[in-house]
Amino acid sequence: MQSITTAEQFYDVISDQSRSIVKFQAGWCPDCRVMDMFIGPIEEKYDEYEWYDVDRDVLPEIAEKYDVMGIPSLLVFENGEKKAHLHSANAKSPDQVTDFLEGITI
Repeated sequence: MQSITTAEQFYDVISDQSRSIVKFQAGWCPDCRVMDMFIGPIEEKYDEYEWYDVDRDVLPEIAEKYDVMGIPSLLVFENGEKKAHLHSANAKSPDQVTDFLEGITI
């Protein structure tokens, strides 16, 4: 998962033609560390997406703009538009993340 550290980089990534998933997290977040332990195989399985990571404390304006109220959150983008959002309350297990990804219709 590639890290995004600037707003410019974020907008470049989401405006790309490919589908992307951006994981919003923070270093102090225990649920984010739990997700880190299981997300690798999910990234490999859903390789039709480009996967990115944003520290919501580094880019709070981006988190606010895209309604990231809790972390970890996964946002799916295509052609600059947010297509889906897995909120933190529903992102606590591999099954929840997989069910979310299976349910995306783009």
